[in-house]
Amino acid sequence: MTNNDILKKLRIALELKDTDIIDILKLAEFEITKAELSALFRSEDHRNYKECGDQILRKFLNGLIIRNRGKRS
Repeated sequence: MTNNDILKKLRIALELKDTDIIDILKLAEFEITKAELSALFRSEDHRNYKECGDQILRKFLNGLIIRNRGKRS
């Protein structure tokens, strides 16, 4: 299972829209455009497909923690 698959499954399970994911990544101090984000959700054989690196997935998970629990004190 790739990082792209994990991100897709989390998006579906948490019922997140693209703007929600962008906002979550901003909480973790990571900027991404809507076009870059949509490239992560394309199929692997699409010409605009982009592999989701470990850093993006890590920042997304950290952003989720901040969104749900708040920042560390």
